[in-house]
Amino acid sequence: MILKQALAAAIQQLDQAEVGSPRMNGEVLLMFTLGRDRAYLYSHPEHELTEDEQARYDEAVERRASGYPSQYITGHQEFWGLDLIVTPAVLIPRPETEHIVEVVLEIARGAEYKDLPARPKLIDVGTGSGAIALALSKELPNAEVHAVDVSTDALEIANANAARLQLSSRIHFQASDVLDSVVRDGSFDFVVSNPPYVALSEADKVQDVVKKYEPKVAVFAGEHGLDIIRKLIPQAHEALRPGGYLVMEIGYSMSEAVMAIMDGFEEMHAVPDLAGIPRVVVGRKPIHHRDTETPRY
Repeated sequence: MILKQALAAAIQQLDQAEVGSPRMNGEVLLMFTLGRDRAYLYSHPEHELTEDEQARYDEAVERRASGYPSQYITGHQEFWGLDLIVTPAVLIPRPETEHIVEVVLEIARGAEYKDLPARPKLIDVGTGSGAIALALSKELPNAEVHAVDVSTDALEIANANAARLQLSSRIHFQASDVLDSVVRDGSFDFVVSNPPYVALSEADKVQDVVKKYEPKVAVFAGEHGLDIIRKLIPQAHEALRPGGYLVMEIGYSMSEAVMAIMDGFEEMHAVPDLAGIPRVVVGRKPIHHRDTETPRY
């Protein structure tokens, strides 16, 4: 079968299976199968697939039609312009998580934040594939970057991504349940995290592909979705220096609930995503200690 016929058949199969963006998925899987880019697909529509290529493409399309994520089929996902390895051991990085990177860079590079050191120290909590830590390490070459995850399998993927991107020497990975195993000595300028925040009570609202295939430990966080965030906030307060920032991704309609429990922080605000939905919450540890105000954990 020639390329354009194989692609047309795949698009039809994916469309019938009600897979979103069937053409994009069909093209991504064909590029993966052939080891070619999209330009090749359009410039060589008459390319004759070998039996092996056809068999592998059919298998990939069948898996995608069954609901299996294309990122886990190809083993790759782009984040902040970085090509990342992903497996079912890690959450698939989403475009909206790039807002965390944007917020940190705005603060780190902003003229109004002159008190930040030339070599900021930051830690990514629940790093997964390493997406946030790697993006920040790329953009802030002078930064001291740490990253932790409770999953050793996820840390293997993160380390592999750091090695592929030649960033291993600039990031320190460590196994830790939130910040339990981290020395929280008030030396960090940033604590950043895309924590699990989906409530078990709202599991029925989560896409089937997420519930079936992505690691539950990276998605769900108790009955109200706040279990990990409740643990992270006081630990981050201990880890941050005075004037340091906590930057977290949150779920839909969670901003007020999260900021209400951010005791010990000031200048709290939510940053919306492109759809106008509050996506990232930011809080700053006060520079000056207030004897009259004791953080309530």
